[in-house]
Amino acid sequence: MSNGVLVGVDIGGTKTAVALSSQPPTILKRLEFPTNMEYGPEPILARIVEAIHEALSSQHLEAADLRGIGVSCGSPLDSTKGVIQQPPNLPTWKNVPIKSILESEFGVKCFLENDANAGALAEHRFGAAQGTRSMIFLTMGTGIGAGLILNGQLYRGASYLAGEIGHVRLTGSGPIGHNKAGTVEGWASGAGMARAATDAVQAAVASGEQTLLAELNGKNGHRLSAREIWDAAQSGDDLARGIVSTTGERLGEALAILIDLLNPECIVVGGLALRMGEALLGPARAVVMQEALALSASICRITAVQIRCGGGTGVLKNTAYSVLQS
Repeated sequence: MSNGVLVGVDIGGTKTAVALSSQPPTILKRLEFPTNMEYGPEPILARIVEAIHEALSSQHLEAADLRGIGVSCGSPLDSTKGVIQQPPNLPTWKNVPIKSILESEFGVKCFLENDANAGALAEHRFGAAQGTRSMIFLTMGTGIGAGLILNGQLYRGASYLAGEIGHVRLTGSGPIGHNKAGTVEGWASGAGMARAATDAVQAAVASGEQTLLAELNGKNGHRLSAREIWDAAQSGDDLARGIVSTTGERLGEALAILIDLLNPECIVVGGLALRMGEALLGPARAVVMQEALALSASICRITAVQIRCGGGTGVLKNTAYSVLQS
């Protein structure tokens, strides 16, 4: 490792995180804040710059101490030019040249990578998939996508869009994700879980069923979140528990497709799996054992991510640490 510190920036549809490291995957400082994508990219870009300066200052460092910056974000994006090209979870981010913005501000190289690819590199190098030759990293936040390490190499695809499992249709109708009804993202992402919960709560209220989620749903225009569903499930709410279990089953359907297609040694699931653990992954594994080829399923380990930052509940995909060392 050469001298200097690394900065990793993970831009999600709900929140953005900035982390500082001198020796990955150890984190010196981590900052997290809402993305507020409805206001467009300018405010959050300014906040990212501010957060990097703040992280450096907290360690008595300056921009001159930086070795490089890595940014992870959902696709589509141009990783060569460093341009974010209006991902589904960031619809207001159209052709944002984040690489040139950060390089101009800090005077060091900036790398942009698909968040799932960055997560795959991080977990393969530092986390739950160390020692494997073929593994899959699955994002499971506002959206859902897969990063693929095949025969020891990151696989991006002909147009750099390999791994878009969220766009695969599971059912002929159903919740919309990736602008298509019944997709993996529609059923099994954080946003999909929230939509399913809204429908389930409305049906429960109509039938007189009691649920903690009824007090939150639609109150002052509030829309349920995956975190609120999980909090209710932990409090013993039967409806919330059922939603988590059903989301896990839909996740399992997607994992079975990936296992049959790619025969990986390990699938590492981020986002919701880190928070919900076996309540989500248990139902997913059960479906995999039913749906996937028995031999392929038997050798594939399904686990939550290991790489996280600063003890927080969120996962930073460690793109700086992955991309800069790849």
